[in-house]
Amino acid sequence: MAAPGERAADLDRLRNGPEWDVLVVGGGATGLGCAVDAAARGYRTLLVERGDYAGGTSSRSTKLIHGGVRYLRQGDLALVRHALAERARLLANAAPLVRPLPFVIPLRGLGERLRYGAGLKLYDLLAGARGIAASELLDRRQTLAALPGLRGDGVVGGVRYWDAQFDDARLAVTLMRSARDRGATCLNYCALIGLLKAGGRVCGGVLRDAESGEEFAVRARAVINATGVYADAVRRLDDAGTAPLLTPSQGIHLVVDADFLPGASALLVPETEDGRVMFAIPWLGKVLLGTTDTARDDLPDEPLPLAGEVDFVLRTAAGVLARPPRRSDVRSVFAGLRPLLAPAAGSPGGKVSPAALSREHAIVVGDSGLLTVTGGKWTTYRWMAEQVVDRAAAVAGLPAGVCETRGLCLHACADGGGSVYGSDAAAVAALPGAGSALHPALPYDEAMVRFAFRCEGARTIEDVLARRTRALFIDAAAAEAAIGRVAEILDEELAPSPARLQALQTAALLAARRFRLS
Repeated sequence: MAAPGERAADLDRLRNGPEWDVLVVGGGATGLGCAVDAAARGYRTLLVERGDYAGGTSSRSTKLIHGGVRYLRQGDLALVRHALAERARLLANAAPLVRPLPFVIPLRGLGERLRYGAGLKLYDLLAGARGIAASELLDRRQTLAALPGLRGDGVVGGVRYWDAQFDDARLAVTLMRSARDRGATCLNYCALIGLLKAGGRVCGGVLRDAESGEEFAVRARAVINATGVYADAVRRLDDAGTAPLLTPSQGIHLVVDADFLPGASALLVPETEDGRVMFAIPWLGKVLLGTTDTARDDLPDEPLPLAGEVDFVLRTAAGVLARPPRRSDVRSVFAGLRPLLAPAAGSPGGKVSPAALSREHAIVVGDSGLLTVTGGKWTTYRWMAEQVVDRAAAVAGLPAGVCETRGLCLHACADGGGSVYGSDAAAVAALPGAGSALHPALPYDEAMVRFAFRCEGARTIEDVLARRTRALFIDAAAAEAAIGRVAEILDEELAPSPARLQALQTAALLAARRFRLS
């Protein structure tokens, strides 16, 4: 496939560039955050991702920027406090990608009223001046008015509190562009296949371009492993006998039409049969239902929902929604793997349920100097990145640099104007295909597809339908119907060989079927 000028220039830097200050491996939330932070400090920064940006876990979240109400129950007040501070920063620095969202917990007795009312007042206190709005108790009438699709039997009232919602994959692309704005080189479809060492110290990596097969040996003063659930695999490239850090867990979400929960408020079920919370959230004109927490011993590149998980979400939804969703109502289904930290070796109690494992993050520096960051969640990506880059600078002896990201407006967000494209909206609207719908059931036009290939690093049909737009996540059947037109635009923009174009169409069809219930 012919590479646009930007990618060709990036690959040329791998061939001929001098030593990098920081090599970040992994293009999910944490890796992209590290690239933004390092580049903003003036470090010569390279980020590589073996697939697409946010191609795995980071595009398959519950779409919330939140302090973690359920972490209050676990007593993890420090994590809640940090997350609430980061929520406020994202609301300021990433508008309109991150916006406030009201949540309502239906209450079915005085005990629940006291319990959840008091807990959310603590949530307000931890947020302090950075809070969105104070929580409030609702009577039965107010609760049913806020949640028109709620099953009302037994409901005596509710409590409303505020968190924030976002589009995870679009925020990831915005972080990539923010890193590039500050001089970083970012390459998707470029995999780390080995580590370079000198004197027992990691001093770079061997990379392979997935499109051409070309390999590059790049030197870097600091190497950051931010590969999420695959962090242990990269650690084993450094030390084959290293003990695992992670116990992966799978979570799934179902997407149904908005009429299952009309209105602007999200519904929180505070305790499900497996001890988790469950959400029903308005998102992109649909309702998102989830999630689950299922332990996995394997790490598939494309995790699929298990039948029991789908049944669990539908069963839980049926218990709270006036119109119970059925399998035939599901517009899209997606699964993601969480990089949960494993319990300490020798801890009592044997196996630990995924819901009980820590959502904290860990930064580990190997004997070779390889830095690994894993765990955590989208809300705290920036805070994690700040700590990692601080540590990388110390380990590698980089010149002291001050973290700039606490108040840094992300790419095109300073002049948001309400569009997810921010100040880039005019550039999108000026492209051919503006106003020409990609599909009648999708809120996207052909200009957005061209912009994805020209400016947002998209290389495949799936990149466009899953991450530059969210077509596959909101209506998999409509997205599948749009594959042919996206392929035509890709052909015009990237000029692949006929065989490559056919392979991309086949891959997109397979992807679309993964997002549909069989």
